[in-house]
Amino acid sequence: MKRWFVRLGWLALLAAAVFWGWGYFFPNPEHVIRKELVQLAQVASIAPNEAPLTKLSKTQKLLGFFADDAQISLDVPGRSIRTFRGHEDLQQMALGARSMLNSLKVNFVDVAVTVAPDKLSAVADLTATASLPGEKIPEVQELEFHFKKMDRDWLIQRVDFVKTLR
Repeated sequence: MKRWFVRLGWLALLAAAVFWGWGYFFPNPEHVIRKELVQLAQVASIAPNEAPLTKLSKTQKLLGFFADDAQISLDVPGRSIRTFRGHEDLQQMALGARSMLNSLKVNFVDVAVTVAPDKLSAVADLTATASLPGEKIPEVQELEFHFKKMDRDWLIQRVDFVKTLR
């Protein structure tokens, strides 16, 4: 009887290892996209008194989240709707923001991810908040991120702002 319990224990351990391995090597696309959005918010945030090399490094990391032909449309408060196309525009925008701002805290909340049936594209609807230095109320923007799976990576193909009632 004791041998049966030992065998059953080994079988349970093997099943747990297979279950973990499957999740590790074939992750759920929704979880991958949510994790990418958390990392994107961290990279887009600007720490107080960030060193120039850190600014450049974070800008390069930021570009890694986007496809080469990505298009980003944002409704900048007090200004017009701004559209950035490709890595060069995005890099200029990121470097400009990092040079103008002392600090910035970006968060993505209320994230809803919808993966296409073919599992090659996805849309993430979310609310982006940006806390600027010296302002008590953060800027809030509803955004729609369109992801495209390229090789094993989920890259942002397009970001659109969502018009809301204000």
